[in-house]
Amino acid sequence: MAVDRPPGDFGGKLRAARERRGVSLREIANATKIAVSVLEALERNDISRLPGGIFGRAFVRSYALEVGLDPETTIQEFIAQFPNDSVTVGHPTSRQVEDHQAVESDRRMAGTFLRLILVSVPVAGAVLYFATAGRRDAPAELAAPAASAPAPETKPAPETKPALETTPAAAALPPPSAVSPPSPAPIAPPPPATTQPSVATTAADHLTISIAAKGPCWVTAIVDGRRVIDRLMQRGDQKTLEIAREMEITAGDGAALALTLNGVNARPLGKAGEVVTARINLTNFKTYMVQAR
Repeated sequence: MAVDRPPGDFGGKLRAARERRGVSLREIANATKIAVSVLEALERNDISRLPGGIFGRAFVRSYALEVGLDPETTIQEFIAQFPNDSVTVGHPTSRQVEDHQAVESDRRMAGTFLRLILVSVPVAGAVLYFATAGRRDAPAELAAPAASAPAPETKPAPETKPALETTPAAAALPPPSAVSPPSPAPIAPPPPATTQPSVATTAADHLTISIAAKGPCWVTAIVDGRRVIDRLMQRGDQKTLEIAREMEITAGDGAALALTLNGVNARPLGKAGEVVTARINLTNFKTYMVQAR
């Protein structure tokens, strides 16, 4: 028997199609990588849990395919009931997380700069003190030897002695060239130079970011003001991007992407099933790296 639904009950239509199909919300969540809580909110017509714009419609399309509904018709009904200006309510949470991360990054940089100032001021004072003290003591030390130096004594010229006659004993000695000089001690070879391991340096003028999908995930990436990714990435898909200033990335599943920043593994953007937006630039990219233990 058909169940009467109030007009405009978009979520009720989705739930009825799912029940006819005999599919649970957990099965849909496993297939679409959308959190169960988001699917429940969609069936309750609570779109505040959905991301904005194309991501919200992508969630509706994925749900419709799993319950056997026509995706295009379902999306049109979704847009008709929920105007575009009300679908963007899912973004402020991600923006707040991003702003909080930026504030934390600025706070850490300010703390580092303050510590450098506290260390450099005493060092600069010590260097200035010793340099000034050295200039004051140098003239006094030079003047003291000059005042105490005695007048040079005049010595008589040495007497010239006649050359000694060569005695037979002296003549019997072999010439100096006939005596073999002692062999020099062997010189030990210098120890081999130890090569220091090269330390990888992180480029400060650009970023190379590699994105790899660990599962199905809708991804949008804007690099230096230009949109370069706007599609559903499947498991195994990879994309390498060169960043000159900044990259803004939005993922439908925060744990479905693996990122590397200049060859260093980055931490997950968010939790499983969480829609997250992050802004990575040349100033804050180190905060996204995995901290070495």
